[in-house]
Amino acid sequence: MSSKLAVVTVTYSPGEHLEHFLETLDVATTEKPLVIMADNGSTDGAPEAADAAHERARLLRTGGNIGYGGAINRAVAEIDEDIEFVVVANPDVRWSPGAIDDLLAAAQRWPRAGALGPLVREPDGSVYPSARQVPDLVSGAGHAVLGSVWPSNPWTQRYRQENEAVSERSVGWLSGSCLLMRRAAFDAINGFDSRYFMYMEDVDLGDRLGKAGWLNVFVPTAEVTHAKGHAAGRHPELMLPAHHQSAYRFQADRHPHWWQAPIRWGLRGGLAARSRIAVAAAVRERRREENEGVTTHGN
Repeated sequence: MSSKLAVVTVTYSPGEHLEHFLETLDVATTEKPLVIMADNGSTDGAPEAADAAHERARLLRTGGNIGYGGAINRAVAEIDEDIEFVVVANPDVRWSPGAIDDLLAAAQRWPRAGALGPLVREPDGSVYPSARQVPDLVSGAGHAVLGSVWPSNPWTQRYRQENEAVSERSVGWLSGSCLLMRRAAFDAINGFDSRYFMYMEDVDLGDRLGKAGWLNVFVPTAEVTHAKGHAAGRHPELMLPAHHQSAYRFQADRHPHWWQAPIRWGLRGGLAARSRIAVAAAVRERRREENEGVTTHGN
């Protein structure tokens, strides 16, 4: 199996998404990459079925739910060091024809690109803002507080970069749902920070790549579709606090000095309060949907 490319994905009961991921991967590149499925404790049998059905797919059990970044790091450690590029992608991604080859071609145009990301579409065809600015304290706080109630606020607009021209360009960070990474860059920054259980690990990765002299390059000629949140959406009471904890870690790491302690205290308290509100709202919405389902069945 000769290739300059390998693919890694993290599975956690991915269901039918994984089969679509592997089937569409065949049209995404002329390469014949090894695919490592780092499994964080699936119970649906999908990774085992894929391992048996696809010659190039290999199941790697991580031993438990060690988080997204930690599982990716484990998988990359299994790849031969002479593999130049590694695709990191969620198992609920579907590949457009030639998507990975387009990313590989862009990597040749951008020799300092540590990570390259495609245009990401939602299942309804709309474009997800996958290429963004690294949030500073002000823009991050503005987006966190106002993003859901005033989506057009200037902090969210600047952070999400939705008004930027759809063009190949260097950006602050790229969605970790689908990345082509230069192995040398991945190794130079020691991969993902495994302290992030879920969320913000891609923001942290992009920021550290930039600080180490690498570029994050958005390549809109390459396209994928991302189902987004098939695992996270089932457990908002677990995932929403994880999201807020990751947001705190990201900013706390960048304000580490003793004299910045009040900033960290304010962040911790504000994000904890926001997390509780978000969880309560998500639980209420889920109960409403369940009640409506019961009512509909009763009718």
